[in-house]
Amino acid sequence: MQSPRRRYFVMHDHAVNPVIAELRERIERLEGGEIRRRLVLPFGVPEIDGRLPQGGLALGALHEIAGGGNGAVDGAATALFAAAVAARTRGPVLWCMTRADLFAPALAQVGLSPGRVIYVEAGDEKALLSCMEEGLRHGGLGAVVGELARLSMTASRRLQLSAENSGTIGIAIRRWRRQTEASDFGQPTASATRWRVSVLPSSPLPVPGVGRARWLLELIRCRAGESADFEVEAPDAKGRIALPSDLVHGSSQAEAWRGRASA
Repeated sequence: MQSPRRRYFVMHDHAVNPVIAELRERIERLEGGEIRRRLVLPFGVPEIDGRLPQGGLALGALHEIAGGGNGAVDGAATALFAAAVAARTRGPVLWCMTRADLFAPALAQVGLSPGRVIYVEAGDEKALLSCMEEGLRHGGLGAVVGELARLSMTASRRLQLSAENSGTIGIAIRRWRRQTEASDFGQPTASATRWRVSVLPSSPLPVPGVGRARWLLELIRCRAGESADFEVEAPDAKGRIALPSDLVHGSSQAEAWRGRASA
């Protein structure tokens, strides 16, 4: 015969299970699990979207982008990549910076029209982070972009939590005034993804001229995902990147480019 104490243990176990399940659901909601699972911004490129959780960039999250080098060319590509992502969101875009050197017509070429952008010039990076945080908390913006050199774990966590609460995507463009600041990019942050953009030779044309720009797009870090790199064509007028046609068909020239990129 089973002892009363044993019967009590069994009944208690059955009663606790649904409570634990409910608590887990509540915790997931508080952590933004539903937002990350349901709301994403796909690139429309299966090879890239397949490497990202839920098939796209998480909305309601912070993402980092940096140039592959310290030069102005890779820096410009980084800004264009961020603009292309922001262009495919809905609503105004808040762009925070400490240096007023952004070229608005170039952003328009990748789909981000000047009428959608609200420019904020901050006195220093501390003020810039405050502007980004307020923008992410607002909830009525399509995206919040900030150009900064340093991003601590504490600051990135504040931005990430603000993005989760509002559902707005945040993009931190890492820009450095000197090479010594670049080492900060390797430090851990709360960002959902971390990208690096490097300029490659443009797409070849059958006639003399300059073809569509190409980038080496590196996914350095992805929460709940794996690192990867892609050779892509720069965004079109609607902010959409694409794989070069010769890479899709696996030409010998494409294989040579892959070898140079990996080197």
